[in-house]
Amino acid sequence: MKLMVNHQTQYTYTAEVRNSIQYIKMMPSTNEHQKVHYWDVSVPGQKVIRHDAFKNLWMTSTQRESYHSLMIMAQGIVELNLKHEQGLNDSLNPYLFLQPTEATKCNAEMKDFAEQLVPALTRKHLIGLAQAILEHVPYISNSTTVQGSAIDAFEARQGVCQDHSHIFIAMCKHLGLPSRYISGYLYAQNASHLASHAWAEVFVEQAWYCFDVSNLLFTPSAHVYVAVGRDYWDVAPVRGVREEGGVESMSSIVQVLGC
Repeated sequence: MKLMVNHQTQYTYTAEVRNSIQYIKMMPSTNEHQKVHYWDVSVPGQKVIRHDAFKNLWMTSTQRESYHSLMIMAQGIVELNLKHEQGLNDSLNPYLFLQPTEATKCNAEMKDFAEQLVPALTRKHLIGLAQAILEHVPYISNSTTVQGSAIDAFEARQGVCQDHSHIFIAMCKHLGLPSRYISGYLYAQNASHLASHAWAEVFVEQAWYCFDVSNLLFTPSAHVYVAVGRDYWDVAPVRGVREEGGVESMSSIVQVLGC
């Protein structure tokens, strides 16, 4: 299945920005799950592309000229391998993804929740855990911010795909299972707000498997992988530093269409 992705992010500022650097992770790679036929990221400034510690493509854009607004556009065509039902079985050491992070910590209630629902470390029981998390923390658009942690969302009992992924990863790490955060895109004809998406992978039964808690999808049949990390902060599409600029506002449009 071929998908066309168009991702536009617009930043505006109340004052002039000077000397900014943008760190951009919006570039998918070809792998066993997908083939990238074409991809382009358009952003002003001098650009350098390298790989990060998790082998994600990472663009650094440095801009010396002043500006009041900035547009970053990523677009391309990716073909999914629908026969591929596992996660990305890459060369990264799975146990790298047992490292704790601030976003993926468990409190006592979360630990008890996971232990009760996963009496044995099997994919089947983890699917049950994902279902229980979605019931406990229903998907509510714009209900949280990227600064929130797994504990915050679990206690608030509402969240979005980032929160579901953080909660699931936190619980799986508590159970001793390597777990990681995936950023990417989801092809869903009737759910455009999910086009820019996040989900989890867990190393269980000697392989990585997809756990999309927000949609209760457990094979990546409609998912475009962009970046892999321990949590959101390892894979954030855009991060940056700047001089001045006042107050920043951001808007984003993402389309994923069959082609």
